[in-house]
Amino acid sequence: MNIAGKDLNLLLTFHVLYTEGSVSAAAMRLGLSQPALSHKLARLRHDFGDALFVRAPRGLTPTPRAHELAPRVQQLVAGLESFFDFCEGSDFLTREDRVHLYTTDYMEQLLLPRLLPLIRREAPRLQLVTHNTRGRLPRAELESGECDIAIAGFYADLPASYYQQRVHAEGFVVLAAAANPRLGATLDLESYLACEHLVTTLTGDLDGLVDRRLREMGRSRRVVAGLSSFLATPLSVVDSDLLLTCLESVARQAETHIPGLAVHPCPLALDDVAVIQTWHQRTHEDRLRRWLRGQIKALLAGENR
Repeated sequence: MNIAGKDLNLLLTFHVLYTEGSVSAAAMRLGLSQPALSHKLARLRHDFGDALFVRAPRGLTPTPRAHELAPRVQQLVAGLESFFDFCEGSDFLTREDRVHLYTTDYMEQLLLPRLLPLIRREAPRLQLVTHNTRGRLPRAELESGECDIAIAGFYADLPASYYQQRVHAEGFVVLAAAANPRLGATLDLESYLACEHLVTTLTGDLDGLVDRRLREMGRSRRVVAGLSSFLATPLSVVDSDLLLTCLESVARQAETHIPGLAVHPCPLALDDVAVIQTWHQRTHEDRLRRWLRGQIKALLAGENR
């Protein structure tokens, strides 16, 4: 037999006829009329050179040849069902896979404590690996497949082949030592500018959103250091008169876990940071990655302000 000339759907017909033992029951299960099923049975008989099923008082009786074929046909049908389940994604959460996420230590801290338990529960064979995005869009990695999802608040002018989705938005506050002698109960602009400042920089650039806004006002501040970590920078504020202008969730976590810190409203009008997750069109239709992107969006939506 040449497989190119065969109708593989006939194997399913054989399997259902064998398990049901009845033309009417098999036709109902396959969604066919009895004449249509009889036509398929005639083709099966022609292909295998055997009657396969003969009428009996209580339905159909398989021939010895049908009994011989049945285990192999059952195995083939099960294999085809498994193959199409894999292609259509109905069992995608059971796949063994590895997803690479490029982001910042800030986003790892915000997202992973809730995302990892969810993955372990819903997709236990999925491994998640995070990489530092280092202040840039990992374009080459997205295109080569080394990066599946990139999440940050500084991606702009994405190529047309990339998808993007806003997953989080957050405003700025000022983190200071609670005993900072330059500050009173409230932080005004003059007190803010009288202090020296730390910044978080992933690229080495010390000229940030705050500095650009101050220039628009004809003012400036003194930045004494730029650190590459969102989470380590608050430690340098303790027991100093330095200020750190940072995202509110970073400041609130630092205030909770590091004694001697205080959070102040920012005396400058700054736009909220919109955090974007982006991915390449090569992974857009992958069900596992689409599911993961949905979980990330849902988890971070609870943090939006």
